[in-house]
This record gives sequence, C-alpha cells and structure tokens, in this order.
Amino acid sequence: MEGLIMAGQLILGLSILVGLHELGHLLAAKAFGMRVEQYFIGFPPKVFSIKRGETEYGIGAIPLGGFVKISGMIDESLDTAQMKAEPQPWEFRAKPAWQRLIVMLGGIIVNVIVGILIFVVLAYKNGNTYLAAKDVKYGIVAYDLAKSIGLQTGDKIVKVNGKPINDFNEIRSSEVFLGENSTYTVERNGQFVDIDIPNNLVDKLADKKSAGEFVEPIRPFKVADLAPGQPAEKAGLKPGDVITSVNGKPIRFYHEFVESVKPLKQKPVVLGVDRGGKPLTLKLTTNEDGTIGFFAEFLLPVTKQDYTFGEALGVGTEKAFGVVYDNIKGFGKIFRGDVSASKALSGPIGIAQNLFGGVWVWDRFWTVTGLLSMALAFMNALPIPALDGGHATILGYEIISGRKPSDRFLEGAQRVGMVILLGLMAFAIFNDVFKAFF
Repeated sequence: MEGLIMAGQLILGLSILVGLHELGHLLAAKAFGMRVEQYFIGFPPKVFSIKRGETEYGIGAIPLGGFVKISGMIDESLDTAQMKAEPQPWEFRAKPAWQRLIVMLGGIIVNVIVGILIFVVLAYKNGNTYLAAKDVKYGIVAYDLAKSIGLQTGDKIVKVNGKPINDFNEIRSSEVFLGENSTYTVERNGQFVDIDIPNNLVDKLADKKSAGEFVEPIRPFKVADLAPGQPAEKAGLKPGDVITSVNGKPIRFYHEFVESVKPLKQKPVVLGVDRGGKPLTLKLTTNEDGTIGFFAEFLLPVTKQDYTFGEALGVGTEKAFGVVYDNIKGFGKIFRGDVSASKALSGPIGIAQNLFGGVWVWDRFWTVTGLLSMALAFMNALPIPALDGGHATILGYEIISGRKPSDRFLEGAQRVGMVILLGLMAFAIFNDVFKAFF
C-alpha cells in the first residue's frame, strides 16, 4: 500500500506540473497565432483524446511527462516532412524570433509562478512552526557522522558560519550542506568551540547507513500513543506515561531510551514508568528490530510564527527561488567532486520514496510539488538541446546575430539533446534501483 501511495503522489504531482508547463507553451503559441496540433499529458500510447478546433487534447499511458506539438517546430517528434514544405503563416518557424523565444520560455515561466504560489499559500496557511535554538537547552545527540567531524553529544550549536541561529533547523540548511568551508560554533562545557564542516559532508549524508543520523536535539519525552497489538500496549503502557528506566538503568531522554532498548532484540525488558506521579514496573519482550511500539511526544517547546499575506508573499517567493539556488549549488558540488552524481541524482523511484513518502499528507504533497515545480523550471532552463533552455539559447543567438540556424542544424541538435536526456533518465532510474537494493 505504501508503494501505491508513493506512486500515486508522484504521478499526480508530475501530471499537474507537466500539464501546467505544457499549457504555458500552448497559451503562448496560441497568443501569437501559432497552430497547436497536440497537447498531451503523458507519453504514448494514447489512452484518451478529444479534438477542439485545431488542437487534439489527450492523455498518454506513460504518466511521467507530456508534450505540445506546435506546427513548424522541430521537437521530439522530429517531423522532418513538415519542415521540407514552405513555411506557413501559422507555423512556429514563420514567427519572429522574439515570439518563438516567449513560446519556449512559457513552460518555465508557468512552473516558476506555480512554485511561488504553492509556497506563498503554504506560508500563509501554516505559518512557520519550528524548534527555537534557545529551547534546545540540553544540547544535541551526535551520531557517528557528527562525531567524525568533531561534534559531541551535549554540545549546544549556537552559530552557523559565525552567525547566531534562531531556528534549530538552520544547522541542516543548504548553507551548511551545500556551502563551502562552513563551520558550527558550539558551546561545550562553558567554552565556545568552532567545528569545521567538510565540503563533502552532504555526500556522506547520502549514504544509506548515515541517512537520518547526523544530529538531533536531546529531548525529554512521554508516551503519546500506542501501536495496536505491540509489546508496549500488551504490557499496559498508556498515553501520558513517562519511562524512567530500562532494566534498572535511569532514562530521561528519548535517545537514551532508544540506545538502551534497540540492542535488546526480542529480549525481555523491564520498564520503570511514572504514571501521574505513581511509579510502576512493566515487563515486556521487544520486537525483532528492538522496538516496543509506541509514539513519543517530545517535551521541548515549539515556536509558531504566523504570516500576513504580504509577509507570506515574501517568505514563499524566497523559498521558491531558494530551491533554484540550492540546485545550482548542488550541481557545483557535483562538478567539484564533493558529491558523487550517483548519490545526488534521483529518478522517479527516488523522488517517490525520499520526498513523497508512504503516507498521503496534503501539506507535504504540496510542499514537494512546489519543490519539483521550481526544480523542473531550473532543469528545463539548462542550455541542453531538446530542453526549453536549449531552444531558448539557439533563439537568443538568432536574435543577437540576426542569423537563423538551418533546419538541419536544429534537427541534429534535437537528436543530440534527446540522446543526452534519455541517457540521464536511464542513469537516474538505474541509480534508483541500485540504491534500493544495495
């Protein structure tokens, strides 16, 4: 079921974004009097279509893309027969270069607008709920990767790159993971210590064995809810209970509980529990993965910041363009060798697993869709033949030089671009499968 939910979210998100992207091309083309022959969400074979006027609107069976076919344009269809005839007034190739440029940028512009709108609406609706750095009063839990760069459990991270932090999540920001020569400043035993962050830290974080295990706040906790039929429920643990010991070892924080119980796979455990001030002892046997089946409520205060619409407009726009900036920094990391392409690049399987997840949460769905909208705008803007950015680059040359490239050159560029794109897609899908099993 989780796999179906992941796939469903990916297909819906991409269908919305691709449909709107291609709509941007269609509306721009029609605005300049160009004939649009087809508008499809999904690739062939055709599932359904309907013709309205000169345009066939349809849905393809392969839901990970879409296309608009504009008369007189060299595109992925490589319809060279049409290009051999004399240009007609309604064709793409017969229009001025500046109009053709706007048509090619139409999809990118729509994706940018959609991404901004999603982030603005989410900011206005939800505000910003975060854990303030000042409220992480017990410091951090440093896992192995964090320890390898010099962090220690109990450290309080007070600055990133010399700047005081407000939101604890700033320690995981792109400025840290995608930046160069970043530093943490920590308070340790009453002294301040600077910790250098390796430029390849994000590469190490991408390893399966390090996934999700870098640092987290030291958090007191209580039982929030119980998983039905699990050892905790069977033993009589109840919501609101505070676990005070495991096999006689005092417990105060959640990481201490996990560290005490996780090695005891399918072993008997005695829990000391405080229930409304009354001490209790509960006996149970852990699951094969060292869990007992309860959900924790963490007892650190969270801060809620609401935004006016004007503030949300600024915050949402900044978040949207931050995605583009992070993509640029990420590619820079790959080109410099700080991050391996096999770890950094994901195809549809990786996106579904790592971003959407196996539970359908609408806020998360729209957040990921906003991220993908801005990422698609960035990727399509790259000057690769067959992408919108490749077409725009050629049109820019035509506008500046006053010379239009030959149809033969455009056909060759389209073929090269398609080979590059198919190669990248094959690599991304193979990479997803490889990471899933190894």
